Amino acid sequence: MTQDISKSIDACAAFYGEDADAVRAYMTDGQKRALELPNRGPIKFTEDGELDPAIRQAYSDYGFYVFTNVLSDEELSDLRRDMDKMRGQFPAKPGGKEARDGSGPALGFGHKGLNLLWSKPLADPFGGTPLANGRHHVKLFEPDAGDDAPEAAPFLLVGSLQYSESCLRLYAHPQLLKVVESINGKDFAPFNEVLFIKDPFLGAAVSWHQDGDTHWEADNFDEDIHGFNFMGQLYGSTAVNGVWVVPGTHKLGRMDIKKMVAEAGSERLPDAVPIVSNPGDVVINNRQIVHGSFANTGFETRVSANFGFHKRSSVQDVKGAGIHAQAVVYTDDYIKERSAVIGYGINARKQRFPDETPYDYAPLAGEMDDYKFTPEVMDAIKEYNLKDLSI
Repeated sequence: MTQDISKSIDACAAFYGEDADAVRAYMTDGQKRALELPNRGPIKFTEDGELDPAIRQAYSDYGFYVFTNVLSDEELSDLRRDMDKMRGQFPAKPGGKEARDGSGPALGFGHKGLNLLWSKPLADPFGGTPLANGRHHVKLFEPDAGDDAPEAAPFLLVGSLQYSESCLRLYAHPQLLKVVESINGKDFAPFNEVLFIKDPFLGAAVSWHQDGDTHWEADNFDEDIHGFNFMGQLYGSTAVNGVWVVPGTHKLGRMDIKKMVAEAGSERLPDAVPIVSNPGDVVINNRQIVHGSFANTGFETRVSANFGFHKRSSVQDVKGAGIHAQAVVYTDDYIKERSAVIGYGINARKQRFPDETPYDYAPLAGEMDDYKFTPEVMDAIKEYNLKDLSI
């Protein structure tokens, strides 16, 4: 959040022992430098409907942009209400079959694919492991959560659109989809959707990494070839609980992150800044940028509703990387089937916010009557994420 977070920074630093002063200075300086960057403000378009050139340039320069006040109070309340409901449907522990609130089977129980991922409190579950094709090359510091901490804490909810109507509606936000069109073209394709959960004194770290696996050596490599993620902020993000990025690294190809950490002398990369945002802001974050997040040893919760998009040329007839879904070749039919959630989201949003002008998604032009949203749709899109377009 843009207000003073010195108490959270002090709480965070206390977990780092003899490095406490260095961590406090790093967090404080990072928060300050982040807020000085010229890459935040409301979404703006030209008269021709293109993303404002200054915004487009800032996103290109830094690899991320904070769109402020995107979500209305009404939409934010919907998202938080759904989040509270889903938390009640989480099992009490990993692998549990029953919802903790006694409402029935646990959320996602029996699904074929991944759904709710857990982590040891304040751990870095991916760092230094072969998970996700080994993209998390180093392990970040894992603070001691204390004897009172649970054995595991919810960390990542995969395929969030099948569990939350408000997430499905957010996915079809007309201004955000217009941003996608301006960057990826009218025929843009989906990627995947998750909820990142970082609760105070429990939330896991995510080691420094770059997303993307398929196109690093491509002849047509550019800064947008692996797509981007939006991060809708339900409660805001700070230097303590938020994602940190190294601006500009999205243009440099695959980075040697082990070398970067070694040269820094610690996991605190000197050129990195945190993504600082308020509730209702939506961040656009290039998947190729070096990014990560430290364990949440502060007082504020972060829940980010992530949803990403690709250029059609990046996925059309390309074999997937096999991280988010099975590695197959993405044909026209495959992409169209996976894009159905865009159609359902547009119609669901139209019903909830009838005064908005819905986004017109070109690949489904003339077919929107096939994507009318009813409560039964949530069952119809069950496990849609088994066809995520992972590159």
